[in-house]
Amino acid sequence: MNVKQKVRPMDTQLKLLGSKPPELAPIKHIKAPVDPSTLHHRQLLDGAFWQKIPAYRLVDEATFLDHTWQAKNTITNPQKLLQAVQDLVPQSFYDDVSKGFHLAPMSIRVSPYLLSLIDWSNAYTDPLRRQFVPVASRLLPDHPKLTLDSLHEQADAPVPGLTHRYPDKALFLALDTCPVYCRFCTRSYAVGVDTDEVEKVSLKATEERWERAFRYISERPELEDIVVSGGDSYQLKARQITLIGNKLLELPNIRRIRFATKGPAVMPMKLITDHEWLDALTAVVERGRKLHKEVVLHTHFNHPNEITAITKRALDGVFERGIITRNQSVLQRGVNDTIAVMQLLVKRLGHCQVQPYYVYVHDLVKGVEDLRTTLQTACDIEKAVRGTTAGFHTPTFVVDAPGGGGKRVAHSFEHYDRDTGISVFAAPSVKPGFFLYFDPVDTLAPEIQAKWSDKAKQDEMIADAIAKANANMAASAHASSVR
Repeated sequence: MNVKQKVRPMDTQLKLLGSKPPELAPIKHIKAPVDPSTLHHRQLLDGAFWQKIPAYRLVDEATFLDHTWQAKNTITNPQKLLQAVQDLVPQSFYDDVSKGFHLAPMSIRVSPYLLSLIDWSNAYTDPLRRQFVPVASRLLPDHPKLTLDSLHEQADAPVPGLTHRYPDKALFLALDTCPVYCRFCTRSYAVGVDTDEVEKVSLKATEERWERAFRYISERPELEDIVVSGGDSYQLKARQITLIGNKLLELPNIRRIRFATKGPAVMPMKLITDHEWLDALTAVVERGRKLHKEVVLHTHFNHPNEITAITKRALDGVFERGIITRNQSVLQRGVNDTIAVMQLLVKRLGHCQVQPYYVYVHDLVKGVEDLRTTLQTACDIEKAVRGTTAGFHTPTFVVDAPGGGGKRVAHSFEHYDRDTGISVFAAPSVKPGFFLYFDPVDTLAPEIQAKWSDKAKQDEMIADAIAKANANMAASAHASSVR
């Protein structure tokens, strides 16, 4: 016969035994206490901050959060910028901007939200202004080795708008427009409208062009991972998100899809008020999960000031739907090239449940030499960022090797001459040969800058760097063979 015993709570048992609960010993803190006010990554800009812009002083929250209003009122030329900001900056600044855009490879496109985040009292030094609004007085000459398509995306494109560089991954450029245009865009050869400096390659969002890309992907069984970018997937209509997502999910070889967009950084309210678009993305994500395929969102925040309470609300909604979001930043001079700013960006992304994935050393892009940093800067910042937070929230700093070598970890160079600014990378799993990255000329010593103005001296410095890279690789191979 089984006798059931009634289990009493611990405090009742102690009372029956005539004893008191034991007192917990005080906790010994081995780290100094943290003042909550110093946790800046949790302190997000809130309230009607946009009303400090003269053109938006009477705009209420409901209107400002309407993604169609944001798109309709996007700044597309210096004149509209003047009408919006009015007397917050002097006429000399507008003249500088107007001249800057005539010299830029990208046309202007700035959302009211982004415009509202710029500190116009310090317009020349503001990190967001530096990314989106060029001023002629701060421009520097392009590096002598720069080419318009420095990553050779078109050379690796079997069909227009599809770059197949890595063995199992392809980049699908679905369209050539974005919600905003970044000065530093790697694809200035195609994105946006023609400028005084660049006649663009056409990558319009046509289903005929897409079908050629889908056919190529279906004929390459080794392809498993597709990045849907452009341009920007934010600009795709909901039905196009559905069409592209489902077409790729139906291909048996495809296991992973990434929708790439800068949208959450520059127009987060679309995720709040464009229900059709977010529902379409969610449906593709959920269908993929049922097929055991991963569909994620990749975004692009570069500075902690781009993350506000609106951003948090938008990304919370994405997170609630079970959509994984990762971030890819670009390391930029005067924007995020300090340890403190990059640490804050990484922590603030984590606060919004966005995984910091990559930080790119700035590509060699026409017209933005003033934004590039040295490779050493990247190595120093990565060392300081690592350990700030969890490893899966710590980005990898990479160089997207010019010439199509793909992403190489920043400190994985075969040789790096800090004097000449030449670094040499190898990418044996991607392409044979060496791939060279170049620090900005203005960061080098005057005597080295003079050498970069001489074609023969350029060739000598490059040949010397390659010879030393070969010697380093040979020495490493020998050391491995004798172990």
